[in-house]
Amino acid sequence: MSLSAYRQEQRADQAAAAEQRRLDAAAAEERRAERQRSADERATRLRERARADREADRADRRRRRQERAEHRSATLTPENIYRRGTLGLVAASGLASLPAQVIHFVSISAMLLPLPLALEGAAWVMAAGVAYADVRGLPGWVRWLLRCLVVACAGFAAHINYGYGLSLVGHGLSQQDAVTVGAGLAAVTILGPAVFEIRQWVSTIAAAAGGREDRDRRRHAARRRRHHRKVLRVANRLVSATPFGALPAEDAWARAWSIVHGAADLGMTPQLHQDAVASATRLAEAQQPTRDDIRRRIGAAMSAPPFVLPGSAEVVPLKATKPQVANQVPPAGDKPGKTPRKRPAPPRRRKGDSPRFHPAARAVAAETARQAPAVTARV
Repeated sequence: MSLSAYRQEQRADQAAAAEQRRLDAAAAEERRAERQRSADERATRLRERARADREADRADRRRRRQERAEHRSATLTPENIYRRGTLGLVAASGLASLPAQVIHFVSISAMLLPLPLALEGAAWVMAAGVAYADVRGLPGWVRWLLRCLVVACAGFAAHINYGYGLSLVGHGLSQQDAVTVGAGLAAVTILGPAVFEIRQWVSTIAAAAGGREDRDRRRHAARRRRHHRKVLRVANRLVSATPFGALPAEDAWARAWSIVHGAADLGMTPQLHQDAVASATRLAEAQQPTRDDIRRRIGAAMSAPPFVLPGSAEVVPLKATKPQVANQVPPAGDKPGKTPRKRPAPPRRRKGDSPRFHPAARAVAAETARQAPAVTARV
């Protein structure tokens, strides 16, 4: 091999090696760019996921905050505060009044320990009985009997507590302090049942105010029974004759009304229909003009007449009128001797040919036209 061929081959190998190095570098750069893109995409996905997680956490916190606010608004209403506050005062009153009664009766005998519990429990059970009577709508004497029992039990317990307070004079308390303690224990004993009864009273008034529609419905039913006793008896018979719940009360009432009074419209009776027809007839007669009205209208129309009334039956106008029929045939002396005979043209009516009616005649004609429908209706 010659030296030139060897060098040419060496240069070709070097060029091939350089090309291979370039291709390897390009492939490495492409792999590095691909890894960088993958890393960027992964970082973007992680950021988006973290952002979505943060948004979900914020939405969850807002939802929980809104739920707590709704719960507070539903719980901390004036009604709930009043009810729960009253129950808290009742519990505090019982806890304050019961120990003094226990000490008083146990100091007498240990066998009397259940007595204060029974006394205090009787007062609260009777107070709950008043609430139960209100819910069930029992007669008023039942509630007042229960209230009297509550006052008796609470008053006796207050007397015991007041005596216990006075007994503390010899135990390091002055007379004034002992009286204050006794009066405070007695007041607390009475306060619990009194507050509970006031709570029940307010609840009853609120329920009555909220049920105004039911009260009006009951009053309407009572008036219906009182005013229409015959219809009520027939309706009850219809309801009792059918299976239970098959005939509604209002349908039975409408059917009974049609049976008793013969009218399909509720509230209408034969007498009411007669009164309605009579009043409509009187109204129609009142709306028709009398003879005096007709004379008055005729006199008003004749006060300034545009025409004069002669003795004859025809009306003669003051101004000259045009002839009603104009002669279209020429005079006999003016006819040409040799012209052929033609048929004369028919007369032609023009405005102003006929005289106008007198205002009195027009008033009478209008009055007659108005009376014609009324006369036909009466016939």
